[in-house]
Amino acid sequence: MKPSLVLKMGQQLTMTPQLQQAIRLLQLSTLDLQQEIQEALEANPMLERQEDGDDYEGTGGDGAPDAQDGGGSESSAPEQESLYEAADPAEATLGEGDWNESIPNELPVDTVWDDIYQSSASNLPSNDDDEWDFTSRTSVGESLQSHLLWQLNLAPMSDTDRLIAMTLIDSINAQGYLDDSLEEIHAGLDPELEIELDEVEVVLRRIQQFEPAGIGARDLRECLLLQLRQLPVGIPWLEEAQLLVSNHLEALGSRDYSLLMRRMKLKEEQLRDIIELIQTLNPRPGSHIEASEPEYVVPDVIVRKNNGRWQVELNQEAMPRLRVNAHYANLVRRADSSSDNTFMRNQLQEARWFIKSLQSRNETLMKVATQIVEHQRGFLDYGDEAMKPLVLHDIAEAVGMHESTISRVTTQKYMHTPRGIYELKYFFSSHVSTAEGGECSSTAIRAIIKKLVAAENAKKPLSDSKIAGLLEEQGIQVARRTVAKYRESLGIAPSSERKRLM
Repeated sequence: MKPSLVLKMGQQLTMTPQLQQAIRLLQLSTLDLQQEIQEALEANPMLERQEDGDDYEGTGGDGAPDAQDGGGSESSAPEQESLYEAADPAEATLGEGDWNESIPNELPVDTVWDDIYQSSASNLPSNDDDEWDFTSRTSVGESLQSHLLWQLNLAPMSDTDRLIAMTLIDSINAQGYLDDSLEEIHAGLDPELEIELDEVEVVLRRIQQFEPAGIGARDLRECLLLQLRQLPVGIPWLEEAQLLVSNHLEALGSRDYSLLMRRMKLKEEQLRDIIELIQTLNPRPGSHIEASEPEYVVPDVIVRKNNGRWQVELNQEAMPRLRVNAHYANLVRRADSSSDNTFMRNQLQEARWFIKSLQSRNETLMKVATQIVEHQRGFLDYGDEAMKPLVLHDIAEAVGMHESTISRVTTQKYMHTPRGIYELKYFFSSHVSTAEGGECSSTAIRAIIKKLVAAENAKKPLSDSKIAGLLEEQGIQVARRTVAKYRESLGIAPSSERKRLM
């Protein structure tokens, strides 16, 4: 076949840059959106924040002047124009106080920096202010290794022992246990030092006396024993607790209380007191010291009840309002094709697109949140057990959007309700058929399982089969495997591990 040119007509969907920007903003969380807005404000001079009670005169709906594409006379600039004018260089260079003082050409030899230059620390609150906590506002989380090294610097040791101690501390994981065996640690030391294995074990014993108690243990038994040995001698049942941990920890882990009472020749009340003492110990001593920063959740939607009706509103504090800077928009001239004017025109168009994308995001989020609240009013009134089945398709049909759009809106978006803060994904759950032909959501079933476990007999906890039978008595047909899956998602241990002594 000869190559030839053929003209065909067709249709295809093309994602414009504006649509791509709107979709990207739609799936951002609140914190990511605030960062995106800050970057846009820094990159586009046409954008600015709109504060409460701060509005330009003669501006359109997007915050720009009505005649912004016209000649744009500078006489219509707002009174806030002075905020964008360059300050006098002399005023910008000199301030008040010590900054106005001239610096001599020759300084004494013992001159201190703070004697000549104003220190930024002078802006901090004085030490007399009890409310000022410098450590809590400037420090980051302390790691377990740094905490142990701080104690090591206070302990008198030889250089060789200090080297061994630092190697051991590096081998301690975040839970407080020693990851490597002493033989492996000893093999990794410099052979020229001629360090014996006994020396490594002696240094480990010294580290195990550091805080928190139980640090540097090689297994759970040693960790619990280290903590028991650091307790005061007069504590009741201390010796029995040490004996139980040393010889019968496996039986305690399997909840075989009858075997423990028989082997240790104890009564049920005595064994209960011993177990209560052991339960005061921490099996993960390193978890007390964490270096991670706290993560905060900013709700996107606020739901409150007013006059018997649930009302939905966007969190205005998390949604900063933007507008087009009227002064810069007036500088754009219609017929001017210079590079500066073209740049400003492009920035103005991008600012309008960005504001429109934000408005579209807020409107979509409001529609979806309203439909969720309308569908889950029973949950807001009565709790998890009244949660109704809900899938993305239901909300997509109600608001006239695609399921992928609903998925983007509900990801990493949070709703503040009188019952707490929940991710929008939390309100979606599959359904299980009931005996009457109705439907029950998986969230409601989880709430019922949690309620049944909380009310069970601690000596004879409910098995998964028993829970499935109790649910069937309530008209909810759930298989044992489904009960086990829901129980594990709730973080509830199996019945063999929930057994307790009353």
